[in-house]
Amino acid sequence: MKSILMDQLNPAQQEAVCAPLRNILVLAGAGSGKTRVLVHRIAWLIQQHNVKPESIFAVTFTNKAARELKERIEKLLEKSLKDMWVGTFHGLAHRFLRIHAQAADLPKTFQILDSDDQLRLIKRTHHTLKLDTNNWPPRKSQWFINLQKDEGKRPEHLSESQPKLVEIYSAYQELCNRSGLVDFAELLLRSYEVLKNNSKIRTQYQKRFQHLLVDEFQDTNSIQYAWLQLLNKNHLFVVGDDDQAIYGWRGARVENLQTLQTDRPDTLLIRLEQNYRSTGNILEAANNVITYNNTRLKKTLWTQSEAGKPVEVYRAFNEIEEARFIAERIQRFVANGHTPSETAVLYRTTAQSQVFEEALRLIKLPYRVYGGLRFFDRVEIKDTLAYLRLIANTNDDTALERIANTPPRGVGSRTIDTLRRQAYQRKVSIWDMVAQSSRPALQTFVQLIKQLQTETKGLALDDIIKTVIRLVDLPQYYKNFRDNSGPDRLENLNELINVGKRFAEKETDELESFIAYTALEMGETNHKSGDTVQLMTLHAAKGLEFPYVFIAGMEEGLFPHKMNMHDPKLLEEERRLCYVGITRAMQQIYLTHSRMRRMYGTATPTIPSQFLNQIQHPQTATPQSEAISKFKVGDKVTHTTFGSGLILALEGWGDRTKVQIAFKSNGTKWLMLTHANLTLDL
Repeated sequence: MKSILMDQLNPAQQEAVCAPLRNILVLAGAGSGKTRVLVHRIAWLIQQHNVKPESIFAVTFTNKAARELKERIEKLLEKSLKDMWVGTFHGLAHRFLRIHAQAADLPKTFQILDSDDQLRLIKRTHHTLKLDTNNWPPRKSQWFINLQKDEGKRPEHLSESQPKLVEIYSAYQELCNRSGLVDFAELLLRSYEVLKNNSKIRTQYQKRFQHLLVDEFQDTNSIQYAWLQLLNKNHLFVVGDDDQAIYGWRGARVENLQTLQTDRPDTLLIRLEQNYRSTGNILEAANNVITYNNTRLKKTLWTQSEAGKPVEVYRAFNEIEEARFIAERIQRFVANGHTPSETAVLYRTTAQSQVFEEALRLIKLPYRVYGGLRFFDRVEIKDTLAYLRLIANTNDDTALERIANTPPRGVGSRTIDTLRRQAYQRKVSIWDMVAQSSRPALQTFVQLIKQLQTETKGLALDDIIKTVIRLVDLPQYYKNFRDNSGPDRLENLNELINVGKRFAEKETDELESFIAYTALEMGETNHKSGDTVQLMTLHAAKGLEFPYVFIAGMEEGLFPHKMNMHDPKLLEEERRLCYVGITRAMQQIYLTHSRMRRMYGTATPTIPSQFLNQIQHPQTATPQSEAISKFKVGDKVTHTTFGSGLILALEGWGDRTKVQIAFKSNGTKWLMLTHANLTLDL
């Protein structure tokens, strides 16, 4: 078994996997096989050190990564690891709170709020406090509350410099507590507080979890770091890459990598620098640009693969021509036998996607913009889940508000507003007010929920979902939708039943656990796609790889973004984002920018991104057709029909290159360069 664990690893990976039982920091560059190291480290602990799976605690940043990690270890060891705790920070914190709900001062039936439901509850809080949403946008309050929780701060810990936001935070949290609701940030903060304040529970978990392993450590925030520090003192094995720390805007602290070495001076640093993804030229470009960051832990990516094709830089006339160039290049790849899904177009802001969508549509190339509606975000799924949440916990006000009039039963928004205000005044849930009401519509709703609770008691999970869908008559409701989406929505309801069945077979038949699972899944991005060109922001591209990559809009003010250009710390994060984008490419990368870009309806001259200069690639090539290379803006030329003139602009690529000329006697004209038959005036 020792041979099997080591044979597939390079020397640096072997050093990490076989490292002594102490605090370890693995600085893993992009494409260096960090997941393999985590898998083999856990297998090594179990096989060579006889560590029991139940004493291992492994944290990843997505549920998908957690599932893959566990599956790969089980396959390697050929045994089940059911007792090992593997999951996301939020998933593991939720598991902890389910066990210690009483110590956390939570009801056993507490429910998780996804981001949309949290915002809905904050809007309700604003309404109760009679706040003008123009002056106090609910999303700003949501951001503030989550940021404070990520920093481990309750309302009473905050200064009086922002009294209104603190008041909103306090009122919102009181509402959550009364309704038995927990948002994502609260999962971590509440579990941290239990560990910190309850020495018996803390000691229990410190004894149990002898080995903590953490992936993507550069993306941890303050509360996650503090949580890990409480759980384990001696055997923390973390994998991270400070050069890929791109989530500072949402609370991640790249400083945690260096803080760890200060807090645990015995930490052994191991570098994984051999890259298995990209060609030599791509890695040289990435290495060159990231060296301009001064606050990084040094490492240099290298590969045994060939140098590959040069990094190509293309300067277009404007964003339309930039998109056309990219679309035509992708069309050429496909014509040469590649599939559309092998290419990705990356950009800094979501607003940039439209021109690429239009360019790809014109040449009939299929594409997909990341960020489409995920399964658990669909209306019919969220409606059904709201019914499940309410029968599990009638104090779940956000669930009640969502379905009180779904399907329509005469309970309007004005009625809900009145009930909400009365519930707030009496410090009870909205359900309590609904149950006391004599209004026929509300009484019908109460009877339905009680019927659902009665008829689903003791049923298997998939049968519970079937019963809710049937008794609420959701199929008939969605069939009547005027957008002809009824068949698709019914298919989604059937798939929800299947999801419930699979969950029961793999995990548990408990409704509360299933509801928690769906809420946690809502917090993730869906990366599934068919055979389409992939369009996405640079942030969304993290963790992905493609044979052919285009990074568009490499201009000052766009990338790096104007909001981050003048702050050295933020500029370094922009540069890390550039590094992440470059290292997504496996075979070839194009960096594009334009001379002019339309901003707020006005065409504005641009300045090439500083990152283009910093790349300093010795083989950087600017693709130009022979026709373009002969002419440049400012040249004096002669046309056989229109006479002499001055070149104002060149736009396009290859046979589609156009030239704009101001003729002395015939005005300004656009001509196809290959047909213009121009001569250069010397």
